[in-house]
Amino acid sequence: MPNSTDFTIIGGGISGLLTALELSRAGAAVTILEKNHIGRESSWAGGGILLPLYPWRQDPAITTLVAQSLQLYPAMTEQLLETTGIDPELIVSGLLITQNPDYDAAVDWCQDNHFPCQNPGPAMLEPFNCNFLQHLWLPGICHIRNPRLLKALKQELLTRQVHFLEECNINGLEQHHDRVQSLLTSYGKLPVQQLILAAGAWSAQLWESLLLQTGGPRPDIFPVKGQMLLFAGRPGMLQHMILDNDQYLIPRKDGRILAGSSVEHSGFDKQTSTEARKRLQDFATQLFPALADCPMIDHWAGLRPGTRHGIPYIDRHPLMENLSINAGHFRNGLAMGPASAQLLVDLLIGRTPSIDPAPYRFDALH
Repeated sequence: MPNSTDFTIIGGGISGLLTALELSRAGAAVTILEKNHIGRESSWAGGGILLPLYPWRQDPAITTLVAQSLQLYPAMTEQLLETTGIDPELIVSGLLITQNPDYDAAVDWCQDNHFPCQNPGPAMLEPFNCNFLQHLWLPGICHIRNPRLLKALKQELLTRQVHFLEECNINGLEQHHDRVQSLLTSYGKLPVQQLILAAGAWSAQLWESLLLQTGGPRPDIFPVKGQMLLFAGRPGMLQHMILDNDQYLIPRKDGRILAGSSVEHSGFDKQTSTEARKRLQDFATQLFPALADCPMIDHWAGLRPGTRHGIPYIDRHPLMENLSINAGHFRNGLAMGPASAQLLVDLLIGRTPSIDPAPYRFDALH
């Protein structure tokens, strides 16, 4: 642990890493505490689609963060590739949505938010086996290879002298009046100047066990399990992402194809199941029959940080002067991540926020 750190972040997923990057760019010294290993929870487990599923059905506060993040991603990934040599594989593949019973709302949302949308031609539909209903093609939608992004972010932060404490258990804290003074951890007592909670699905649990004595509101964040499959496809075999109801296929640059995902409310259980594997495998091979000849090479699960409406908490604590939060992004931590980090750092260092912080405050989410 360095002798002095300006900001201590609990959580080494996409929210914690991007917040650390934004703080480091502003000249702050940062330490990240992670209970396991950096970038190995929900941020690693997801698919990396940089758009919420059916965004016209989501709260506008989600669209605001996504739109801002999409503006930030190209420069950020180019800079990460240049400085770390790791390509996060930000790819504009487009997204084919097979069924849109709310087609007019979808088109209106795309037009209002400057996302090109088209009716796909027969050649685009031909490889797939499904009941197309008012289908829609969004050619500008990106995906990112999230494990590579996380690896690049960690490497970049190491070069910026951000300090990591992995496999760090937090057992308690010391508080004086309206400030957190120190954290009691498996690394010993760690002094705190400013504390940021970015622990994903575990944020409310930590709040209950460590921070309940602070009073004030509690973040309503809960774990939602998602299971994914990976197929050994061939480069170019699947040209773009496809969304069918609430499940999807995502092609990677090397030809691998992800199939996801389940939505399960089973607490903090991260075990995979044969039932979910069969459902996902049946979905993938029925939708895209060419996958039947491709071996399934991996199956995993992650815990998303759910909230009631999918809107994250990005706020300073209303009572504790050195406590803040960036957590609760549900399925869209990657899609909302850069803008969420930028907004929190705006609030922490006194910059004028580029987006309205009101929808992400504690009082707005209770």
